[in-house]
Amino acid sequence: MSVLDRLTGPQLPSLAGDGVVLRMPRRTDYVAWRELRAESRDFLRPWEPLWMADELSWESYRLRLRRYGQEAREGASFTFFIFDADGATLYGGITAGLIRRGVAQNCMLGYWIGQRYAGAGLMQRAVEAIKLFVFDIQGLHRIEAACLPSNARSIRLLEKCGFRREGHLRNYLKIAGRWEDHYLYALLAEEWSVSQSRDGASRTSGA
Repeated sequence: MSVLDRLTGPQLPSLAGDGVVLRMPRRTDYVAWRELRAESRDFLRPWEPLWMADELSWESYRLRLRRYGQEAREGASFTFFIFDADGATLYGGITAGLIRRGVAQNCMLGYWIGQRYAGAGLMQRAVEAIKLFVFDIQGLHRIEAACLPSNARSIRLLEKCGFRREGHLRNYLKIAGRWEDHYLYALLAEEWSVSQSRDGASRTSGA
């Protein structure tokens, strides 16, 4: 970690999952991030907001880091990069954002993965790791996720991770320059607790 990372970034623990590590982005991650996003451009752009002309520039990345740090300090959003267990290979990113406290106690899940790593189960492992952070560490009650009806990969991921489809949101987000409908998925803390109990019972019994 660089001196600037230590001075400007919130000191948050890394999240260890099944063969993946989640940690907040650093200045030193820029080259790996730029290269992975660049080679995955055509794969990612149909599912994301319109890319700007300077999307992959150092200045754009620096501003992202500043925003991520500020949001984390305020407890409004936490953005992590997803790495292999050694922290050497960048796979993608995942965010618990738009955090609401008070009577809501929820957040919105967002994620992306490099094309070369898609379909290997890595994002499912990252989602499982961030559940612990959201429910156990942040104490939130609900994780929401929105995905395009045409995004079969994302739908499969959310359903494998225990999310339930709750609605159809019309012209919900502007994706690739167009307002698009989205499916709304959600997972509740009590549903996660039950699944954790089942998993623990299965391991104890040797199932």
